[in-house]
Amino acid sequence: MELYSGIDLHSSNSYLAIVDETGKRVFKEKAPNDIGAISRALEPYRNGIAGIVVESTYNWYWLVDGLMAEGYAVHLANPSAIQKYNGLKHADDKHDAFWLAEMLRLDILPEGYIYPKDERPIRDLLRKRSHLVSLRSSLLISLQNIITRNCGIKMKTTDIKHLRENRVHPFLADNEDLAFAGQASKDSIDFLTRQIWAIEAFIEKKLELKDTYKNLLTISGIGKILGLTIMLETGPIERFEKVGNYASYCRVVSSKWTSNGKSKGKGNKKNGNKYLAWAFSEAAEFARRYDDKAKAYYNRKMRKTNFMVAHTALAHKLSRAAYYIMRDQVVFLPEKIFT
Repeated sequence: MELYSGIDLHSSNSYLAIVDETGKRVFKEKAPNDIGAISRALEPYRNGIAGIVVESTYNWYWLVDGLMAEGYAVHLANPSAIQKYNGLKHADDKHDAFWLAEMLRLDILPEGYIYPKDERPIRDLLRKRSHLVSLRSSLLISLQNIITRNCGIKMKTTDIKHLRENRVHPFLADNEDLAFAGQASKDSIDFLTRQIWAIEAFIEKKLELKDTYKNLLTISGIGKILGLTIMLETGPIERFEKVGNYASYCRVVSSKWTSNGKSKGKGNKKNGNKYLAWAFSEAAEFARRYDDKAKAYYNRKMRKTNFMVAHTALAHKLSRAAYYIMRDQVVFLPEKIFT
């Protein structure tokens, strides 16, 4: 008789559940987050277990890798796509674990992609780079605001980031307090810039774009680092059936529900991959600055709407182009999308 297991994973412990092919509950146990303890708990049922479901929480790597190393067939559940019965009056860890097992048994489990173990470390390093870039951006904006409030000008980010010369100090030098705030911001920005450059240099020496992703570099606004980010965050493009599925995964489509022309609420804007959303947002910013066709498209949108909508529309266009470039192995043709 085949068995199906679900594991409700938390930060320090996990709830294990097993059902048989009729849906009968045959095992339940709470275990510490230790692969040895979890393996020992599952061992009596090993030969019958057809699959184990682990929810895609922030800390799934160690558990999925450990179970796969033990020879189990592991499925990664997509939590944003899991439907629960709205009439439930009570739900807990036990219920969640058994529901994961039940979905696998009924073949209705919405699955996430298990990225190859060997690629995850460098993908996490690229994610750290994007984190540092975001931190630097917040410091840049804060420093720009200080200068604008007190001096009446908006200083360019390229001038603030200049490493060989402190172009911030002259604007704030007349006030000791502002000078201290400016220097603290400038030192932090410079430190982050050096860290970002170090990560980029390390990655560029260690990782190359695979042949099926090299044409990403023909897209306006996408350089090697963004191309590598898109490659690692996307994975096999074949897992996205349509271009709309990919654009949605990249979080560059609107999320709203309508009926008879009236708004009926919004979907979950956080569905999808936030790192791809960031990558295509960065690409859109570079494209509108340095590509004439992208700039013209962005400006047309700006005349009809606002900055954020125009920016997202450009990011959406680039994500759709990336999908076809990866799927069909073609180069970027701006005249096909910026019309």
